Amino acid sequence: MNSLQQLMAFSHTARLGSFAAAARELGCAPSTLAKSVARLESALGVKLFHRTTRQVSLTPDGEHLYCRCERVLAELDELQTEAAGSRGTVSGTLRLDAPQTYGRRVVLPLLARLLQAHPALTLDLRLRDSYADLAREGLDAAIRVGALRDSSLVARRFDWQRLVLVASPGYVAAHGQPACIAELSAHAAIVFRLPSTGRDRTWQFSGPQGLVEWQPQARVQMNDGEAMVAAALAGCGLTQVPDNMVADELQSGALVELLPQCRPPPMPISVVMPSARLQPPRVRALLALLETLNTTRGP
Repeated sequence: MNSLQQLMAFSHTARLGSFAAAARELGCAPSTLAKSVARLESALGVKLFHRTTRQVSLTPDGEHLYCRCERVLAELDELQTEAAGSRGTVSGTLRLDAPQTYGRRVVLPLLARLLQAHPALTLDLRLRDSYADLAREGLDAAIRVGALRDSSLVARRFDWQRLVLVASPGYVAAHGQPACIAELSAHAAIVFRLPSTGRDRTWQFSGPQGLVEWQPQARVQMNDGEAMVAAALAGCGLTQVPDNMVADELQSGALVELLPQCRPPPMPISVVMPSARLQPPRVRALLALLETLNTTRGP
């Protein structure tokens, strides 16, 4: 392989974390790709990967080269696209990871529009509340809520999540409406049990001194947001959930918001991608559609 092909072999292996996965994407044998990367290491005089029987990971020299390599290959991709005189057909399989409830309620309707607009596109949507490894799973992108932990990913914020405290009108009529955060201790709480720790998620509010973390005394513990909303509708107590989960119930009056003056600051919702390189048309189409939420659901 020539030097450009060696750089492509290296870049794909770094992004996917596997010679086998990179070889499948490039349409060559894993042994051929591994030899190409070895030749690149020999030519440069540095070790680019730590190798084990199951995966490969970048060395510090590999990390540095990967950042530079991605920029160079992105420019080449862009030149090829411009030379073709087209931004390309939206086709292939869009592989996307998203949180369960937000994915069902917000992302899926957008993706339905995307599929309708592009008949050659297929979709692989994975809904879960844990973080996915984009490179290892071969994902094009993932939707993430809150502060981003992985600085190696390319991120673009496109929406906001607001937490609201709600209860049924029947519960409020029977137990009263809290006037401040301190009065919450007198009320039954429906809380979310964090799958990662088994602990109850704290409630968040805005107070005079900034963000307030409140640990409710749970009467009902659940590991599913939709079930928490159902419990609140049934009058089991107060619960704090993302606003998109209860928009219809609040509009119809089936639930009422409590302490709206104490809503915590909204959390960013971002789409993250494993590479800074020019994205394929299917990903660009997704980004353009997600961008429409920026104009309709500001902070």
